[in-house]
Amino acid sequence: MTASKATKKARCPICKTICSGEHKPFCSDRCAKIDLSRWFGEHYVLAGVTPINGFDDEDGLFPSTASGQGRSDCL
Repeated sequence: MTASKATKKARCPICKTICSGEHKPFCSDRCAKIDLSRWFGEHYVLAGVTPINGFDDEDGLFPSTASGQGRSDCL
């Protein structure tokens, strides 16, 4: 590792101050809670396919609306 990489400090993704201590990658509990609030408020999204009707049926655990087949105890 070069000297420049060893001395480079991580910065908080919320307020951009230098991070150290127990709240990494954030600088404080406040910034960690701001980030969590942004996730809950759906300010961040993950790229991918939007599930139909809010269900992800890749594993077949939810009833199928197209064919009428599926688990009846899930309803």
